[in-house]
Amino acid sequence: MKYTEEHEWLRVEGDLVVVGITEHATEQLGDIVFVELPEEGTEVAKDDEVVVIESVKAASDILAPLDGEIVEVNDVLADNPSLVNDDPLNDGWFFKMKVEDLSVLDEYMDEAAYKAHIG
Repeated sequence: MKYTEEHEWLRVEGDLVVVGITEHATEQLGDIVFVELPEEGTEVAKDDEVVVIESVKAASDILAPLDGEIVEVNDVLADNPSLVNDDPLNDGWFFKMKVEDLSVLDEYMDEAAYKAHIG
């Protein structure tokens, strides 16, 4: 897995990149009560706002970590946004995207670097 400074995690599954937020991010946000996901088939550029999450503490935007196409979204979150709190690294993922070059992931932190980042 790779991690962004914005507390997103990125996991490669075949030729897709799965995107979610870290446990640290969910702890900062508190209980998540709403998730708005992008449409499948949406082309995004790095740093585009793609997901809106609302928690008991705040509303936050999740930015696209890479250029690519959203090919699948986690529709379960519409009815059960608390999955992001309960299992942020597995069942609480937001979307899967197709990117042209997976080597762009090398720009992001590994787990050790992320742990140092959140210190």
